[in-house]
Formats: sequence, C-alpha cells, structure tokens
Amino acid sequence: MKTENPTSPLSPLAPYPPIPSPEYRSRAPEFYGFVAWTSTAVLYVVYLLWALLPDEYIKWLGVEWYPNREWAILVPAYTVVICLLTYFAYFALALFGTPALADTSAFIDSRALLPPLREGEPNPYLAYARPEKIPDIYDLPIGLVNRVAYGPWNHDAERE
Repeated sequence: MKTENPTSPLSPLAPYPPIPSPEYRSRAPEFYGFVAWTSTAVLYVVYLLWALLPDEYIKWLGVEWYPNREWAILVPAYTVVICLLTYFAYFALALFGTPALADTSAFIDSRALLPPLREGEPNPYLAYARPEKIPDIYDLPIGLVNRVAYGPWNHDAERE
C-alpha cells in the first residue's frame, strides 16, 4: 500500500503538532512521571506514619523532632478551605465583572453598530417600511428580536 505525502491533495493538512520519529523521542517525561509518582507515594506513607504511630515508635525510628500531631488534621483542613475559598473568590469575581442584565453591554460588545436615536427623528429600525428607502445596516436590539421571535410580553399571563 502506498503511503501518502502528509500534504498531498488527498490529505492537505499535516498533523499538528508534528509527531516525532521514535529515534528522536525523549523518554524524560516517563522518568519525571515515575519520580513524581514514587516521591508522592513515599511522602504519603511518611505522613500516615507520622500521624498514626505512637511517639515511642517514632523515637525508636531515630526521629528526634517532628511537628505536633494537630498539624496532621490542620494542614488538610486548611487546604480544603483554601480550595473552597479560591472557588468562591473566582465565582465572586466573575459575578462582580458581569454587567447587569439591564445594561446593554451584557449582550453587545464594542463592535456593535447601533443607530443614532435622536428625539423627533423617525425610528431607524422602521426605515424598511418606506418603499423609497434602503435601510442602513444596524445591529438589532435584543428586545426587538425577542418581540419578533416570541411575541409581545403579556403581563397578565405571567401573574397567573
């Protein structure tokens, strides 16, 4: 079977990122992963021994000084609280940075093309109704889109 050129007309897109050939591939990530996994496992076992063994066994192992046992509970508890506070802070910052629903910046951006609405002039959105007029191109306001898509809002139906 004939192999195709990576940028042939049958397959015009080359794979990205390019796949290195096996002779140039480094095995360093495998070693880093193994060292990270084993060191994490060893540190976890040491943490469990420190938290659960009585003092005389730890002294028998030759350890003269170690932190107070209350830190075996406080460090994980503080870690959980910090993680929860981080989620809360990001959520609060997202709410703080979100404009109100009544604000036009909630659904338009700086590239929006809005018509100049002046007192006494006809509504530029209704220019299509005049046969001699070609209307200008503007972005439609969300209220107009909702009114056309869903019909007029009925206050009485909402109260029922």
